[in-house]
Amino acid sequence: MKKHSARVAPLTSYSTQVLTCPVSEGEEGSESHAETPASEATEERSQFQSCASTALKVLGGLLVVLFVSSSWVGTTQVVQLTFQSFSCPFFITWFSTNWNILFFPLYYSGHLVTTREKQTPIQKFRECSRIFGEDGLTLKLLLKRTAPFSILWTLTNYLYLLALRKLTATDVSALYCCHKAFVFLLSWIVLKDRFMGVRIVAAIMAITGIVMMAYADGFHGDSIIGVALAVGSASTSALYKVLFKMFLGSANLGEAAHFFSTLGFFNLIFISCVPLILYFTKVEHWGSLSALPWGYLCGVAGLWLAFNILVNVGVVLTYPILISIGTLLSVPGNAAVDVLKHEVIFSVVRLAATCIICLGFLLLLLPEEWDSVTLRFLAAFADKKGEEHGEELTESSVHTRSRSRANGTVSIPLA
Repeated sequence: MKKHSARVAPLTSYSTQVLTCPVSEGEEGSESHAETPASEATEERSQFQSCASTALKVLGGLLVVLFVSSSWVGTTQVVQLTFQSFSCPFFITWFSTNWNILFFPLYYSGHLVTTREKQTPIQKFRECSRIFGEDGLTLKLLLKRTAPFSILWTLTNYLYLLALRKLTATDVSALYCCHKAFVFLLSWIVLKDRFMGVRIVAAIMAITGIVMMAYADGFHGDSIIGVALAVGSASTSALYKVLFKMFLGSANLGEAAHFFSTLGFFNLIFISCVPLILYFTKVEHWGSLSALPWGYLCGVAGLWLAFNILVNVGVVLTYPILISIGTLLSVPGNAAVDVLKHEVIFSVVRLAATCIICLGFLLLLLPEEWDSVTLRFLAAFADKKGEEHGEELTESSVHTRSRSRANGTVSIPLA
């Protein structure tokens, strides 16, 4: 049986055997001529596919930038509209955070549509719960890991809404962009991230913008309180992100959806007592439930949920830097709405402070190797210019020689 058994060679070895068989010179030449166009066509096709995928990724990123900016602008503006008839910022924060429960069901629905290997909700939930450890989500981990992040999440949003009662949407969104500088400072101190001089400059610019924004109305009145609240919101947001990176690390889309839904459940179960306490103590008092502006409340919660989903989905689908740019574009978006709809007139000091903060935000988006990349680009650009200049000198020298020979003389170019 062993003598008569046949073994089929793999495709790679078979192709190697065919290409290495002896051929005559004529056959070899014809074969190389036949293979060259095919290889060139394959290379061109692969280049076209890579360019097309990059173009689609950039186009998708631009759309995500537009949606992220629009959802954040819409959230801020609808909150201010809600305050006209319902000035209860903590209730709005609590109600909107409860909508995070929908994050994982929406993610699982997308999983059923986009993947061939289907998993039950329990299987997918257990798989995504690995963000809390190998044992998954337990009651101890729920209280130990979720509670601090839930408190920071609530503080961030609550302080942001309080600031919107004191300042314009443009000022609050600009001050909130300082969270990027605070993240860098905390990461440098706590996580021992790499020191970068340009980011220190960006942090100084953010602090300068904060001081200028507070000085715009003379360090008194609602302005200084609003600036303090907005800076507090940016600070708690930065602390939330640094602690998330420290204890939970990076998370994929499924783990992020699981975590957000867990935050929503924790908020619904453990934080629900706070709105009741504020209600009975008359700090945030509302009438009957039927008198609440449910349309505005659902609008705020829906836009907030859409913003969080777009941020996490956008990081997976496109470049993360575009998501940060989308957040930054909410500043001019809110400014356009404030000027056109609310007829807000910005002082020169506020405009200068906003521009300084935004410029510092852009500097923080520079990659860690930006200096070496810039130097390599400048060196390559200089080499290319030198080659073009050398070709121009060679062409001019040849042209001069041809003209001299036509006239019966020989021209010797100087070195």
